[in-house]
Order: sequence, then C-alpha cells, then structure tokens
Amino acid sequence: MPEVTGKLPGWLPAMNKVMTAVQRLGLPVGPVQVLVVPGRRSGKLRETPVTPFAVDGRLYVAAALPDADWARNIRAAGRGELRRGRRVRPVLLPEVHDLPTKRAVMRTFPRAARGGVSFYVRLGLVQEADPEQFAAIADRVAVFEIRDA
Repeated sequence: MPEVTGKLPGWLPAMNKVMTAVQRLGLPVGPVQVLVVPGRRSGKLRETPVTPFAVDGRLYVAAALPDADWARNIRAAGRGELRRGRRVRPVLLPEVHDLPTKRAVMRTFPRAARGGVSFYVRLGLVQEADPEQFAAIADRVAVFEIRDA
C-alpha cells in the first residue's frame, strides 16, 4: 500500500489564498470551487479551494491527506458551503466509508479532477494518472459526498 513519501508544494498555501480571493471577486476559475467549513475548534469559517467531481450523478471531493485540517473540519462539521464566483450553495458533506464506492470514486478522479493528479503523484500515492492506481489507494484517502443541504 503506498505511503505518503513526498510533500505538497510550498507555493500551495499562497495559491489557495489567490484562488479564494479571485472567487470572492465573483470570478469562477475552471472547475475549482471554494469549500467553506467551520473550524472544528474555533468555529471560524475556513476556506479551501477544491475540485468537486461527479460519479454516477453524485458529487464528491477527495483529500489525498485524510488528516489535513480541511478534511478534519469537514468530519467535525458535516456541512459547509460551496462557492463558485458569487454563487453560494449550502451543502452536507458525509464521508464515504464504503470501500467499493470509494474505489469507484477514486477510479474517476484522474479523469474528472485532472488538476489534482499532480498532488497525488507528488505525495507518492500514485505514479501516474492511472485510474487503477487511484482505485488502489481508496483506503488511504478521504472521500466526501457533496449533497444539497
């Protein structure tokens, strides 16, 4: 089973701030949306750019690092908002635990959320944008379904 051997690029926090600011100005950027979730300790709203993607008519978001703050905040809150430009959508965010479902979702990831593939490669979880490699790491990542609140 692949272990996380790399790390995320140092420029990612700054880029996340830029993406969040651009969205606040009302300018949607590609498939990226801003997920807003209350912090698990402070309750303060936390913003994270994500790329939701569809599988069998349902929307999902995946976290390569299941213990990342944003994933832990989702688990604690179970709800949040998705923002795209000026559009705000209240959502529920149940975590997917069913392994066959997670495999199906992750198998779709490299095609549906291409911009995120490089992070999985950089972390050493996969070697390339191969759907079967992504399906094989389903038990190592966090997957959340996005439902209307």
